[in-house]
This record gives sequence, structure tokens and C-alpha cells, in this order.
Amino acid sequence: MISVILPVYNEEEGLQTFVKSLIIELQKTKEVFELIFVNDGSKDKSLQVIKHICTECSNYKYIDLSRNFGHQIAVSAGIDYATGDKVVLIDSDGQDPPEVIHEMLLKLREGFDVAYAQRAKREDESVLKKLTATFFYKLLNRITSIEIPVDTGDFRIMNRKVINALKRMPEKQRYLRGQIAWLGFKQTPVIYERKGRETGETGYTYRKMIHLALDAITSFSNWPLRVATISGFAFAIIGFFLILYTLYARFVLNDYQPGWPSLMITIVFLGGIQLLGIGMIGEYISRINENVKNRPLYLIGESNIEEDA
Repeated sequence: MISVILPVYNEEEGLQTFVKSLIIELQKTKEVFELIFVNDGSKDKSLQVIKHICTECSNYKYIDLSRNFGHQIAVSAGIDYATGDKVVLIDSDGQDPPEVIHEMLLKLREGFDVAYAQRAKREDESVLKKLTATFFYKLLNRITSIEIPVDTGDFRIMNRKVINALKRMPEKQRYLRGQIAWLGFKQTPVIYERKGRETGETGYTYRKMIHLALDAITSFSNWPLRVATISGFAFAIIGFFLILYTLYARFVLNDYQPGWPSLMITIVFLGGIQLLGIGMIGEYISRINENVKNRPLYLIGESNIEEDA
């Protein structure tokens, strides 16, 4: 069976249309499938639309989270309740075409464990967003020990072996595409063109993207801490040479003026470097604190999935 996980956040307008096209494509696979909607604290009538869709078939299920926990955690909730031997992750905004699932399914039948959709083209995205995304992925691959595919999202299909391994990763700051890349196994891309949104607005604001980027970097790299260490060492050397120059100017050149402006520049600059280092360390300590508290990753408000299942 194929489990299709659909995270939903304020998708009232286009959800029903998208789900119809998704069901048509899934029926073409000739496999049994289930849909798992995860309502991530939507503020519109998305939950009512989801409930209406779920009355059509017993294999259509929903999970209504108690509040907005974020896209990555919503997908994780769906993974926890998926029962299929193959799991598809796809956003419910209609930008990822359901027909690509056929190609990804063929890759699994060829023996791959993961087939991820890789974007050849993005419609309706600003130049700034494309540039920042490209820069981020290149930076992430330079500073981490694993290779995370460029121009990919969470749209992919995985077999049960990968899902079981993914569920053993308990961290609270989720970056699924990085976690799946870290797992290894046999993975392959499927190239496609991503469409623009037909209705509504994207839930991924720049603020959320920055938060996701921080989670990705701190989850898979110690590079920021290393930068702080190297910067401290480098500026300590610079400070040492400044001391030598000051002594040289005082006793050899006799060109010493109290309140030398460069002194203030040095203090301000080094103070900024220290604050940068403290901030980087604080990011990691904050994440350690979140994991030590061991709070539930999410809470469910209501669902039509039986608890025993």
C-alpha cells in the first residue's frame, strides 16, 4: 500500500481540486493507497474541507494538530501514522504535480529506496528566493559531511525500510530532506518542473525559511562553532601585531597619541566577533535544551485514526 502524507496549512481554496487530481493519478498506479491529511493549525476552513474529503473513503484519514507546529513536524506526524510499505510526501498547495509519483514509483520498482523530486524549473518564484535557495544549498553542502541534493523539497517516495530508520531519529529540530540524505540507502532524483500556486499564498515566509535554514545548519554541521573558534584565533593574532605596532610607534617613531582612534575600532570590532561567537554557541545550546526537555514533538487535537492503530 502507498501512504500519501499531505501537510495542510490554510489551503481551503484549492485543496479539494488538488486532492481530486491526486486521487486520479494514484488510481492509475493500480495500488491500494491511503491519504493522511495533517492539518497544521490552519486558521481558515481547511479542516472542514479535509473532513468532507475523508467521508468519501475509509482510507482517507486526517490528523488535526493542536496548534501550528510547522511544516516539518506536520510531515513527521503523518509519517508516524503511515501504514503503507511505500510513503509519498507531497505538499497540498498544488505546486508539486501528482503525475510525478508514477516516475518515482518506477524508481522504487527498479530497486531504489528513495526517489526524490528535483526541480528543473520553478514558476512564480522571485529572483531573490531562487538566489537565496541556491546559495543556501551550496553553502550547506560545503559545510556538512553529507550531500543534500540541490533544488529539492520534501516531495519524494520512500520504502518502509527508510521510514523505519527515519522514525528512529528523535531530534526536535526537523530537517527531513537532510535527515533522509544522512540515512544513505539507494537514492535517485526524478527531474520535474514545479508549477506556481493557483490559489492562496505560500506559508513559507522568509522568516520560516531562515528558521529552517538554521535548523538545517545546526543539525548537520558544527561549522558555525568552528568559525567562531577560527575567528577568535585570527583576531587574537591581529591584536598581538597591533600591540607590537603600538609599542613600535611609542618608542621608535615617537608618534603616540592618547585615545588613538584605532583603539576604539579594535574594541568595537572584537566585541562584535565575541557576540557573534556567543550567539552561535547559544543556538546550539538552545537546541540541546529543546531536546533535553523531551516534550512531545506534536499534540493531536482530533483524528479519525484509531489510537491502537
